[in-house]
Amino acid sequence: MTQHNSIINFGAGPAALPPGVLAEASRAILNYNNTGLSILGIPHRGKLFDAILTESKQLVLELAKLDPSEYEVLWLQGGGRLQFTMIPMNFLEANATAGYIDSGFWANDAQQSAKAFGKVLTLASSKENQYRSLPQLSSAILEDLAYVHLTTNNTIFGTQIKKIPSTPAALFADMSSDIFSEERDYGKFDLFYAVAQKNIGAAGVTLVVLRKSLLEKTVRPLPPILSYKQQAAGNSVLNTPPVFNIYVSLLTLRWIKAKGIQQIAKETNEKSALLYQELERNTLFTTTVETASRSKMNVVFRGQDENIEKDFLAYSIQHQIEGIAGHRSVGGFRVSLYNAITVPQTQYLIEVMQRFEQEKIKQST
Repeated sequence: MTQHNSIINFGAGPAALPPGVLAEASRAILNYNNTGLSILGIPHRGKLFDAILTESKQLVLELAKLDPSEYEVLWLQGGGRLQFTMIPMNFLEANATAGYIDSGFWANDAQQSAKAFGKVLTLASSKENQYRSLPQLSSAILEDLAYVHLTTNNTIFGTQIKKIPSTPAALFADMSSDIFSEERDYGKFDLFYAVAQKNIGAAGVTLVVLRKSLLEKTVRPLPPILSYKQQAAGNSVLNTPPVFNIYVSLLTLRWIKAKGIQQIAKETNEKSALLYQELERNTLFTTTVETASRSKMNVVFRGQDENIEKDFLAYSIQHQIEGIAGHRSVGGFRVSLYNAITVPQTQYLIEVMQRFEQEKIKQST
């Protein structure tokens, strides 16, 4: 078996970052761009940080192939859960209805948060089969909805939307787990957001991209900190922003641009295909996710029994593999193949799975 001397983090988030990003961020902690200042101490309203904000926003729109005159980029705090709240707070009137596609834990959480501000309609749900497949969406989506919200990838249950539905209502999406992992028509979305700690940076900051026309459609008076319009007007610095986290996101966006989303998508397809192929072959593991719904980002599977799961988790740690335990709500395993995970690292995991299987077979004979 191939030897691996460094730990591989297959965790769902905070997740692995490219080595070059980690190296550059480490240097910046001691001396940012030869200024003699640490990135941790530069003024958040000064020229240095303003340049970071400007470049990061430009890169987001460039990678998403969106027109800067039509879309606004925000860096906010509070994670996905704050977005679950801010979206209906800004865009759902008390007597209006928003449509939600219930495809997993976080999609359901977003829907529950919206109920505090207006009416919520479940457009489709796969909750009854424990989210093992994507819900079947009716072809008719009501035109009088305030907006439609979906989650493109479900980290806990390992499903991923492959085809984005068309809707006459504004389309909003949580892309936390698969943003910039594949070529996608981001222009179909009126608003999308992603917590940074999976594919685009370090935990503590959330990317929000929305049409500028939405900024004039806020439905109720709000404190500036909770208003997209005010956050945009304040250039995401209404309060002291997480400077370092945004800087790490900038470094990651540079890395994504240099590598190219087309190449990232190619590697994503290869990594996921290799791992699913092994799960189909290996006698000790199985995945219960419907084939057509399987995520390329979060590969969820179970062991033959609880003892196998316990033993393989310990075995993987012994072989420098971390972060593959399933979410606490479902157990089993979850391997996250985010952008920073390489094909050789995925192949190494597969080798470990195969060696584990061989050892178990020997023990039973």
